Amino acid sequence: MENSRTGQGGKAGYHHGDLRNALIGAGLELATDGGPTKVVLREVARRAGVSATAAYRHFAGQGELLHAVKMEAQQMLADAMERVAAGLPGDGRPGAAAERRLVGIGRGYVGFALEHPGLFRTAFYHAMTGEEEGAGWGGVTSVADNPEFRSYNILSAALDELVAVGRMPAANRPGAEAAAWSTAHGVAMLILDGPMAGLSREDREGVIERSVDTIVAGLLVPRERPAGA
Repeated sequence: MENSRTGQGGKAGYHHGDLRNALIGAGLELATDGGPTKVVLREVARRAGVSATAAYRHFAGQGELLHAVKMEAQQMLADAMERVAAGLPGDGRPGAAAERRLVGIGRGYVGFALEHPGLFRTAFYHAMTGEEEGAGWGGVTSVADNPEFRSYNILSAALDELVAVGRMPAANRPGAEAAAWSTAHGVAMLILDGPMAGLSREDREGVIERSVDTIVAGLLVPRERPAGA
């Protein structure tokens, strides 16, 4: 697996003046192999080839290190979403392109979860640092440019684009992030840790495709006014 910290998928190594990144790279390796609980500061230091004392000069403790690894995992998730969305073929029509982008974002999200389950779990891990990440954010409104919520902001921008090109009714826009995100995350977790874990590859792909297509189609349908309204 290639990532921005370890280069071409090799072991994280310490290069003079770049120890912090080497430690994060080692943490990503551990997260890839076993999820967030495997990201231990002493093991990270060992893999980077330095003492634990040297590692503590860059991270005050376990929680701070894990948060840095979590942030990097979030960037990798967002990159995957954008990569899949950009790779879907198009015909040049703005409305179709906006719809296709949302489909790609959903598939990229679930695909990353299944291909890199350890990193996906780390990306959403709540480390006990004494200070909750994202405090005050309920997950249903856009967040200012904060790298921790980049994947959410990518989704939000795609939904705004659907409205802007007239593909999605404006009345459907409020809370659309919650519906789309819940669907993608729920499908990912059902396949990773739930009863869908035993699905064949073909059936799994079918579930992902139908789930993403269903939520996108639902967002595009105009809402009917209640009787008497």
